[in-house]
Amino acid sequence: MAKDPLVVKPATLQCEYLLNPIGIDALKPRLSWLMIDNRQDARQTAYRIIVGKDSIAISKRMGNSWDSGKINSSDRLVNYGGQPLEAFHKYFWTVVLWDKNGKLAAPGPISSFETGMMTAAHWKGDWISDGNDINKRPAPYFRKAFESSKQVKSARAYIAAAGLYELYLNGKKIGNHRLDPMYTRFDKRNLYVSYDVTAQLQKGSNAIGVLLGNGWYNHQAMAVWNFDKAAWRARPAFCMDLRITYTDGTTTVITSGKDWKTSLSPIISNNIYTAEHYDFRLEQPGWNTSDFDDRKWESVVVRKAPSDLVVSQAMQPIRNVKEIPVKSMKKLDDTTYVFDLGQNISGVTKIKVKGEDGTILRLKHGERLYANGRVDLSNIDVYYRPKDQTDPFQTDIITLSGKGQLEFMPKFNYKGFQYVEVTSSKPVQLSKESITGYFMHSDVAPKGKISSSNPLIDKLWWATNNSYLSNLMGYPTDCPQREKNGWTGDGHFAIETGLFNFDGITVYEKWLADHRDEQKPDGVLPDIIPTGGWGYGTANGTDWTSTIAIIPWNIYLFYGDSQLLADSYDSMKKYVDYITQISPEGLTTFGRGDWVPVKSKSNLEYTSSTYYFVDAIILAKTAKILHKQKDFDYYSKLAEKIKASINNKYFNAETGIYASGVQTELSVALQWGLVPEGLKAKVAQNLAKRVAADGMHLDVGVLGAKAILNALSDNGQAETAYKLAAQDTYPSWGWWIVNGATTLYENWDIKAERDISLNHMMFGEIGGWFFKGLGGIHPDEQYPGFKRIQLRPNFVSGLNHFKAEHEGPYGKIVSAWKRSGNKVVYTVTIPANSDAVISFPVADGKKVYRNGKVIASKVKLNAGVYQFEIA
Repeated sequence: MAKDPLVVKPATLQCEYLLNPIGIDALKPRLSWLMIDNRQDARQTAYRIIVGKDSIAISKRMGNSWDSGKINSSDRLVNYGGQPLEAFHKYFWTVVLWDKNGKLAAPGPISSFETGMMTAAHWKGDWISDGNDINKRPAPYFRKAFESSKQVKSARAYIAAAGLYELYLNGKKIGNHRLDPMYTRFDKRNLYVSYDVTAQLQKGSNAIGVLLGNGWYNHQAMAVWNFDKAAWRARPAFCMDLRITYTDGTTTVITSGKDWKTSLSPIISNNIYTAEHYDFRLEQPGWNTSDFDDRKWESVVVRKAPSDLVVSQAMQPIRNVKEIPVKSMKKLDDTTYVFDLGQNISGVTKIKVKGEDGTILRLKHGERLYANGRVDLSNIDVYYRPKDQTDPFQTDIITLSGKGQLEFMPKFNYKGFQYVEVTSSKPVQLSKESITGYFMHSDVAPKGKISSSNPLIDKLWWATNNSYLSNLMGYPTDCPQREKNGWTGDGHFAIETGLFNFDGITVYEKWLADHRDEQKPDGVLPDIIPTGGWGYGTANGTDWTSTIAIIPWNIYLFYGDSQLLADSYDSMKKYVDYITQISPEGLTTFGRGDWVPVKSKSNLEYTSSTYYFVDAIILAKTAKILHKQKDFDYYSKLAEKIKASINNKYFNAETGIYASGVQTELSVALQWGLVPEGLKAKVAQNLAKRVAADGMHLDVGVLGAKAILNALSDNGQAETAYKLAAQDTYPSWGWWIVNGATTLYENWDIKAERDISLNHMMFGEIGGWFFKGLGGIHPDEQYPGFKRIQLRPNFVSGLNHFKAEHEGPYGKIVSAWKRSGNKVVYTVTIPANSDAVISFPVADGKKVYRNGKVIASKVKLNAGVYQFEIA
């Protein structure tokens, strides 16, 4: 229907960026939609939001909770503004639109959202644990049987946990999430998850089962990050309310409490960082069903909540998103097999195996192989500090019961790997089908796509996305194997790649809440977030922890939503004020510098001060958006002071060189707006010359990798930028790809002795640059959320065609070009209710044509599909 030009209607109705969510705690949740209208100049002239508890009334456009009335506006993101929302209620809503002619659009879908606890006072259950010591290895089971004698209308389970959990009702696992709840600073904030369990409840006898894992809460493994020393560390615990509403209007709540029973499970060891061990001989069939005999089980222990704040996990969950079959298997002998998935992923494996009672299998997961064909962990186990050999790195250990074919997949762990080596204490027969891989990550919807005439570019985009997803686990991480840490630098280096390609707002909003939890009273942030305490060192400075400003700013640009800026404003301010206090002259050495460069080092004071400037600028702009005029004036002047200090010390205006003139130093000045307006072309030319002098290859670390391609393509040097992006010899992104990479690496040098994880995101800006530097798609900070799209494509000579698509808040943006003889044909799609400014790169002697007529090289266009020729 969407392709029919006569159909104009609203679509993709979301509440808090989720489709029909349950468990919403926001008092005034954000409601959003887009307009389906394929006509030229399509736009929304007015909207009306209708919200109520009766779906039939909503279908008749009557709402008893909120009727906004007709609002003459093109807005498509609005906070609920009706009667105060009540906890545990389902609200239906729709939006009515008027088109460009003031005509009423066709009816849109009826959507819904359901409130959760709203406040802590609504929790009925107790926090319970099995009372064991933090060093007790096996994971605990919990159960409770209950009767439900009346006709059930609806049932909702709300569960919060310190640690990880799986929830069962009458023997069936509830939901398809993995690793719930997400990792937070557990002594500041805990998350609860909401489930509709109406279908799983049965009349008569029922049973709830809960299995708890350690997760990041009770870190039993030791590593350099001191996870095991976290102040919050304790035996896992949970709190649960099962709220049942009957058809007669009555409600009952089954809660966690003293009347539950507990027992140890067959998961005899579980560690988010290392692996999981399982003994099939210890299984208790039916443990989570109503007729199970639990008389030998123990009583539970009631404990206090880990924190005072328990809030809804209103975000995209982690799931087993993709099943990956084994590409090849090698049998080394009767007890040793090596499986290759053909792709590096984050996630788990499932094994199906038969064997004698007591047979022990070890499943070692890694990214590399030794010359003898066995799995090599030496590049990823470097930070693990085991006290013994009982919990080997990335190695699941299972003990068979001899009862036919058995299946095992870890519940409370994930790994980064391509290869799996299975060794057994007694011979077992395995085939290629015995192992299945599951690519596991936050299940964010794809939002972007590119395709080109260069297969290397397309593979590089795919590999970048693989690394991005491998490192999205409820927060962005650096790598899924060696550390699993929320390194702040890696997070903001990759933010544009993430947002061009995926709908990541819910993950980033959660992560910035983690930032606020971790910030010290003086404004300092650790450089891994969340953290058990590690990371408040001497180098956790601006180049890394500028996440506090850069992430909210990019969310604003991509979504047109200022809420994260508002939520983070005080933290941004405290942070910038701290840097100002320790750097009164406007220059700072607080930072890590250009990490893992090829060869040339950049000046630390220069790069750290540049990010200090970025933070001050974003803070000033945010103050303006939030109508804080005094702060806007103050931080604008501060930003100017920092810029002047940097340029006075590090910029030679005559030569157009920053600092010592290496690639990173020239790039960051252009990327972050340090260069005086009239001198940008000169600095960009110097950068292009420097790249040429370096053999048309990269000589950057992480700061330069973020900046260099943009610095070139935004300043008239797109040809050089493309040559760098498409380079396939060392050092380059493409060098990894031609050597078989399916993800991005941590080091340009494949044979480096350290810093050589094969699935890292810190060099990942290139995945966003494809959209910007080749497709030319940019948000406009004056009209954020792609309300106005800035299109500045670059028709680089190395490509015959290129296409970038991005599903923005208003719909799909398409920027595509192809060569046809001596001309370039450029096609653009601008979604309804938005517009675009196109700036064409017109070489000498060329002109821009539309419908055979010459037009200006810069044009503003309303929604629609357009084609141009540059000849």
